[in-house]
Amino acid sequence: MTSTTSTSIAGTSATLAGAMIEAERINAYYGDSHVLFDVSLAVREREVVALLGRNGAGKSTTLKTLAGVLRPRSGTIRFEGAPIETLPSHTIARLGLQLVPEERRIFGSLTVEENLHLAALSAAQPLPFGEIFAIFPRLRERRGSYGRSLSGGEQQMLAIARALIRRPRLILLDEPFEGLAVNIVHNLLEVCRSLAEQGQTIVIVEQNVRAALSLANRVYVLNNGHIVFAGGSEDLLASPDIMNRYLGV
Repeated sequence: MTSTTSTSIAGTSATLAGAMIEAERINAYYGDSHVLFDVSLAVREREVVALLGRNGAGKSTTLKTLAGVLRPRSGTIRFEGAPIETLPSHTIARLGLQLVPEERRIFGSLTVEENLHLAALSAAQPLPFGEIFAIFPRLRERRGSYGRSLSGGEQQMLAIARALIRRPRLILLDEPFEGLAVNIVHNLLEVCRSLAEQGQTIVIVEQNVRAALSLANRVYVLNNGHIVFAGGSEDLLASPDIMNRYLGV
């Protein structure tokens, strides 16, 4: 995607006019371990933003902090103008922010349809199953199959479908392509691209740098819990030193 956002480096303000979500100087810990250091970022409505970095850089931790799974020790997070950094994750989810975790967390003992029904129970106006199956035709074919019998790609489709059925304002995708066959990655990329074209706001964490950049308008690169790059996707592609140093590409 083409972006006109200019490159900036950590330490500059992450504020964007009309941002849907803004994090300002977030510091997060696992026990006594300091894992996010003054992380600031912002995402506009209808934008796709990628969080990139090597393993352990703090990408998934950032998503968990935005979603309320991990509460920051300091800093602020605003979702559509309202502070959310002290809210529990289920309250944040009801506001319209849905996290699709790396672990997928579908119910293996329930069928595809039952997984979707359960997700729909917490939605004020759930997306009709017909629309979900139009996005993921394979799930229609597997609607009576148990979660534990699904392939990795099918489980990922179901995990995303469970988030979409709640009509999220913002969806956070944590490593959606990890461990999947190339053809499945291509299929999921097309789904994500279609959602973006329809106006879905997305933040994606992904080790497949090229795949993420093919979707994203803007990028934040993390290294050891610090943001070391913020800018447009094309700006990052034009910065081979940053790509090599922090992404190994």
